[in-house]
Amino acid sequence: MKSTKRNVPTVIALTLVFAVTQVYFGLTFAASVDTNSRIAIPQQISGILTTQDNKPINVNGASAGTGATILNGALIETPAGVTATINIPGHGSITISESTRLTITLDDSGNIRIALAAGCAVLQTSRGTAGEIDNAQGVIGKTDTSQGGRIDACPTRTAAAAASGGGLSTGAKVAIAAAAVGGGAAALAFGLRGSNPSRSAP
Repeated sequence: MKSTKRNVPTVIALTLVFAVTQVYFGLTFAASVDTNSRIAIPQQISGILTTQDNKPINVNGASAGTGATILNGALIETPAGVTATINIPGHGSITISESTRLTITLDDSGNIRIALAAGCAVLQTSRGTAGEIDNAQGVIGKTDTSQGGRIDACPTRTAAAAASGGGLSTGAKVAIAAAAVGGGAAALAFGLRGSNPSRSAP
């Protein structure tokens, strides 16, 4: 009988030790899982939209205004009379003209690629970020990652004004209009070949 009473405290002590050990390992495992979960989720590169006078534009087919988040693969469409800017913190910015349609690709390093379908845009990149604008004719321009840079896919004011002035052939005017829509410098050069801007039309 005495032996049994002596064993009771020992059993209780062992039970308490076991219970405390289980709680400790459970908390440690939960903390480990939580830490690993935070490490495993990379931060996605995104941009912040600003529109002219906070007027709406289309992002992936839905209406969006100033403050909207622009993610990788976004299809941007600006209506007539509305321009927009997308700021990508630490990497650069994109200024989008009115009546423009383009797709933005942002990789995990923040590099920016624009596929221009219509209209025009200007891409400004920071040092360390690669930038590129393409259209249906090919690559319009790339930036130097060692120092950043600017790609302007919009026609110059001079070329746009010349399209309505005298002295250019019909082919030249058509080529300038095509360059304004598609951002194609090659089309502009081809249309101006052989034309004489200084000679007035009869």
